[in-house]
Amino acid sequence: MSTVGELRAAGYQHQPLRTEMRENLLAKLRAGEDPWPGLHGLEDTVIPQIERALIAGHDIVLLGERGQGKTRLLRTMVGLLDEWTPVISGSELGEHPYEPVTHASQAAAAMYGDDLRVSWKHRDERYAEKLATPDTSVADLIGDVDPMKVAEGRSLGDPETIHFGLVPRSHRGIVAINELPDLAERIQVAMLNVMEERDVQIRGYVLRLPLDVLVVASANPEDYTNRGRIITPLKDRFGAEIRTHYPLELDAEMAVIRQEAHLVAEVPEHLLEILARFTRNLRASSSVDQRSGVSARFAIAGAETVAAAALHRATRQGEDQAVARVVDLETAVDVLGGKIEFESGEEGRESEVLTHLLRTAVAETVRQRLRGLDLALLVDAIEAGAMVTTGEQVPAREFLAGLPVLGESELYTDIGDRLDATSDGELAGAIELALEGLYLARKIGKDTDGSETVYG
Repeated sequence: MSTVGELRAAGYQHQPLRTEMRENLLAKLRAGEDPWPGLHGLEDTVIPQIERALIAGHDIVLLGERGQGKTRLLRTMVGLLDEWTPVISGSELGEHPYEPVTHASQAAAAMYGDDLRVSWKHRDERYAEKLATPDTSVADLIGDVDPMKVAEGRSLGDPETIHFGLVPRSHRGIVAINELPDLAERIQVAMLNVMEERDVQIRGYVLRLPLDVLVVASANPEDYTNRGRIITPLKDRFGAEIRTHYPLELDAEMAVIRQEAHLVAEVPEHLLEILARFTRNLRASSSVDQRSGVSARFAIAGAETVAAAALHRATRQGEDQAVARVVDLETAVDVLGGKIEFESGEEGRESEVLTHLLRTAVAETVRQRLRGLDLALLVDAIEAGAMVTTGEQVPAREFLAGLPVLGESELYTDIGDRLDATSDGELAGAIELALEGLYLARKIGKDTDGSETVYG
């Protein structure tokens, strides 16, 4: 269908944006389809609030600390738009052929009638995102007079001299503003008419454009005092203010890491669990500034770092398979400290705090994964003088070859079975976890010298 006449003949019905999103959301819910793929840990808290807000047709502001999935939530709303929608060909604001709103489109509709040309826009093109910065101007968001058009001979009173900003260009779509408090207050004032009266004001022009746009925004609650604030009249115009949060359950935390981390080597499940527990311990620590939060990106970057350490070792030592082990966790701590904001009284103790909380996470994982497994034979062998050497450059086969012989015991196999180890690298990682657990339980000793670690 390439003309308005063909659209009408086909019985095409136009729906306002909010109606379109409401109907598509309800259709997904009826069909049992997840409208929010890739979002974990928010199913029973944040997402129902967002769904109710969209059904009500409200503009939304999400409040939460960094790394809580606010931007992903906003971008996922695109999936509630129709996949394709008709627009007037060449129209600046992507207007619907049945409802032209600019002077130029209205003139074209009057001239061509049912022969008005129609193009089709994909839903991805109906989402616009702006990171609010202090230098953002009214022209960026709303628009301004275009001096080039004036120079072409148009008069200043001609509406066609206006260059529209991001919000009008998002007509019939979603406009997302990240870190809204960073917008200067005078810029926020310019949004008031857009969100209530749905018109725009540009240098004295009052254009009664019936903008059909959903405004969504994100903000860190601390920004109200640190860098800026959302002015009260603008807050009042958002129909829904929704607080986000970090995953409440360990499984959801691990699911986020699996989904978001780009791993260059195999990272076993028990290491992902350690990183997830490590992150959650940091969020509960009084040594960490909880106002800035501990982002999910911390654990994601940690998983990517241990995977890189495994690939580095496999490449240098000629291993067939790169598998991350407990020894690689230290490499993550070395580079992730800068992602955490510590309380002022902890200056100089940052490494100590990180190391302690990582060891706590390892101990918790050992208790969970190896509960009920009798490691007494391994402890006895080490107490009898056996030593086990590992390190970030010790290959898995060399580590396994250096393990003490336990007679006919199947202990090493049992440890591997508990952690689903099927290769030398995975088995080495599983036994290394058991050794670290014994060390943390003070049943064996450990000495680290440079890149080499000896349990004995």
